[in-house]
Amino acid sequence: MRKRNLKKRSFLMNKLFFVLLSIFLLNFSSKANADEFSALGKLAVQDGGRIKPFDTFAKESMQLIHGKSNLNGRDAVEVVFTWMLLPDVWSKMEFLKIDYRKLKEDLDLEPTKKYFSMAEIMSHPKLPAIIQTMNNKAEAKERLNSYDQAIQILNNQLSLYQAISNNLHPGWIPSEDAENDKWKHLAQFSEEQAKDFGKVTRAFVAIIQAKQNNLKEIPSKALDLAVDSFFNKYQNVKESSQLGIEIHYNKLHPFQWAWILYLLATIFFFLSSLLSKEALYKTGLVLILAAFAMHIYGFSLRVLLTGRPPVSNMYETVVWVPFGTVLFALFFEWKKRSQFMLLGASLTGAFCMLLADFAPNVLDPSLQPLEPVLRSNLWLTVHVLTITISYGAFFLAFTLGDLALFYIIKGEKKYKDKIKDLSGAIYRAEKIGVVLLAAGTILGGVWADYSWGRFWGWDPKETWALIALLGYLALLHAKQGGHIKQVGMIAGSVVSFSLVIMAWYGVNYVLGAGLHSYGFGAGGLEYVASFVGIHIIFVIFVLFGRKKEG
Repeated sequence: MRKRNLKKRSFLMNKLFFVLLSIFLLNFSSKANADEFSALGKLAVQDGGRIKPFDTFAKESMQLIHGKSNLNGRDAVEVVFTWMLLPDVWSKMEFLKIDYRKLKEDLDLEPTKKYFSMAEIMSHPKLPAIIQTMNNKAEAKERLNSYDQAIQILNNQLSLYQAISNNLHPGWIPSEDAENDKWKHLAQFSEEQAKDFGKVTRAFVAIIQAKQNNLKEIPSKALDLAVDSFFNKYQNVKESSQLGIEIHYNKLHPFQWAWILYLLATIFFFLSSLLSKEALYKTGLVLILAAFAMHIYGFSLRVLLTGRPPVSNMYETVVWVPFGTVLFALFFEWKKRSQFMLLGASLTGAFCMLLADFAPNVLDPSLQPLEPVLRSNLWLTVHVLTITISYGAFFLAFTLGDLALFYIIKGEKKYKDKIKDLSGAIYRAEKIGVVLLAAGTILGGVWADYSWGRFWGWDPKETWALIALLGYLALLHAKQGGHIKQVGMIAGSVVSFSLVIMAWYGVNYVLGAGLHSYGFGAGGLEYVASFVGIHIIFVIFVLFGRKKEG
């Protein structure tokens, strides 16, 4: 196989190109402009069960292997393309990220280091046994602990890099066999196909050479022409029509813009609540509407690209839930202006979108095809969208509860009007949340009957959705029956949200079991547990340390 891959590579480059690329790889001082290689990112590849731009494939590969979508400022397209051409050079470079300390110790690595070379890891004598032990547990369907998951990630990193560097992945050209839907990788190219791809490679290297020689004019046009020629000859298929939209989505980062705008809105609403300035409120309103518009635009692009509702994995729900939060807050604000409703919504939006943007190794943002059982779009839409958007209402109540607890600490009597306003807003948000969660839970039974032939099976997700519903119903009934007052309602909104977190996050990341555990993963447990624990301690602190005024 190695000889065949080298033979294929000989069609792509000659000795001069290897020399130039070696210089390029070893010299990171002159960073190339990502736009100079943007044409290369427009090529179509087959990966992960779908057709995607090479731009997307490169970023996802870099994110998995290096932990970032760029390497020392170099664009993923530029880096990953050279993995295919000079694997021997790259194997000695330290760019493989390993975080788990115990795994590093078992592989005799420096525990404080983050990045290692492929050669160093793959040649370690302990590695095969460590991976085999993890595979045995996975095959036996035993639950993988955090150490096993770290091994699994490392195995995925090594497997992907080996496939790319050996020209065995991704697929570049549709198969001539109509019954074979798998695309041909570089090692399968015919001589003509390899020569045509070599034109792309030569144009790519010409840009590198121009950069090394500090030429004023970079020959990017030649790469554009070579890419267009290869695309039109081999890749102009139906699935390729949306590649431009996906590249636009990658470059725009709509959800990044959304959290920036939400954060700015939070600042202005907070200042407005302190200073009672109408201009600050109106500025915050414009910002939250702009953030909401960008939020919707990002969702629209994902729906257009995937052809499904954008709630099939944890990342998408983390982005979808604050959409519901802001939607409900805008509705409440339209019905009755509040000092805090939009402040709570913008704060929730900024927090969730920041989390989604800065934790790609835990919340996978990639566009993935659905599991077969999830392809009944009607029930997926009515059940999953309904139940997850209810979390948005509860998240709003939770955030407002935090704000109210802050004012209680400062002085109940002094801020009684603000606390009353917040308590009323919490009550309204929780009522909407309960209605939607109840509807979503019932619709979940309908979906379960349609998909698996049973309405209710006490699956962990079903069970915790029911527990969360009963918890909030108890809270609302206690308020309605006069068993708790404002402070009890406020404290309950914060504590009860832990039930939502368990139904939303815990079933997939803590229990990792049941029919609903697909499409998610594992990670960040210690952060979520800390988040919940800190808030419960905060509630206890406020309840037992309230200032008694008057």
